[in-house]
Amino acid sequence: MAVEVRPVTFPKDTVAFCKVWWRVYRDDPHWVPPLIFERKTFFDPQKNPYYKIADVQGFIAYKDGEAVGTIAACHDRDFEAEMPGVGTFGFFEFIEDAEVAQGLLDAAKDWLRGRGLQRIMGPFNFSPNHEFALLVDGFDTDPMVANPHNSAYYPGIYEQIGLQPNMTWYAYWLDYQEAPPRITKIAERMVKRKPGIVVRRVRLKDWDSELQIVRDVYNDAWHANWGHVMVRPEEFEHIAKDMKTLVKEDLCYVVEMDGEVAGMSVTFPDYNQVVKKMNGRLLPFGWYHFAFGQGQIDALRVFILGVKQEYQHLPLGALLYAETWKAAYARKIRGIEASLILHDNVGMRGAMEKMGAFVYKTYRTFEDKLTEDAPGVTSNVGEIIPSHPPGWSLTEEGKKYIAERPALKVPKKNDKH
Repeated sequence: MAVEVRPVTFPKDTVAFCKVWWRVYRDDPHWVPPLIFERKTFFDPQKNPYYKIADVQGFIAYKDGEAVGTIAACHDRDFEAEMPGVGTFGFFEFIEDAEVAQGLLDAAKDWLRGRGLQRIMGPFNFSPNHEFALLVDGFDTDPMVANPHNSAYYPGIYEQIGLQPNMTWYAYWLDYQEAPPRITKIAERMVKRKPGIVVRRVRLKDWDSELQIVRDVYNDAWHANWGHVMVRPEEFEHIAKDMKTLVKEDLCYVVEMDGEVAGMSVTFPDYNQVVKKMNGRLLPFGWYHFAFGQGQIDALRVFILGVKQEYQHLPLGALLYAETWKAAYARKIRGIEASLILHDNVGMRGAMEKMGAFVYKTYRTFEDKLTEDAPGVTSNVGEIIPSHPPGWSLTEEGKKYIAERPALKVPKKNDKH
């Protein structure tokens, strides 16, 4: 039977749209179901300020009368200001069937084409400031909090339906251990040489002012990164409101230079370990898992770590790493994920690998033309680094891999890169 693709209306069809994913991932043990009540807010134009700068159209695919896939096409005007003529796709989920995926992508393309756009890029759910990218290697572990996941057949189907990769990101894994002496020495030397440096925990009691600091650093430090889109104040506050319950003061830090904010870091416990057990629902037993499961979380994710551009010539990141490491070690966790890191961000990648971290997941975004006269694919694709599950680096094989792998060439201050 032919695939039928039908448009949906948000928020009216939010539950029907999201429930398709349970069908798609029913055989994938590493999928973490979203919380339906949170998705209802996210897809509601009256509650999510993102819709003030973006128009969205969702679609559901049906085959043999069963819902078997979803996609959302998005015209984000702030994103288009950075990427002229580009619309995005996201929430692109489908059973292992290229015909289903093709039908959904064609529907998204037609909608974006009708708005005068020339290229389609994704997956972004809905923008680079939300969950984004396709997992292309590292399917054998659950995703960390606020990171996407998809089954192993997705990349092959992306290729079959003509989507071409344009950028690659990595997730690094670092096993539980004491802070490497090198990082500790750099941090101590930095504080000694620059007595005006202060590293402090975030102050949850001063949430509004601390939130402004995070937004300012985020928009400044990532400004030159590929695909970065400035987050407007109202949307940033909306995103942060949902994340406030995730914040732990001992895992989030601000570094100041002579009283001026220079950088910050935000690390979360891997709440996905709790959310997965809730299976999308707060009731009847989801609340129990959330209330009592947090003490069992044994991994962390470095969600944000950035230094303002004017201070990036100083190793302030080492100070943030050192403080985070102390807190992580005190928690006796299994390990830490640092993600997502651009493949060409060799400074950050080099720092991670010097600490003994290794790539264990690779992600990519893709694009395609919408019109014949559209510019070609802006490809900047790095390699897919073979993944290994957490704990692997503790084995002799893992130690050998890390010891023998060529080190990244980190550009010096005056190098062009």
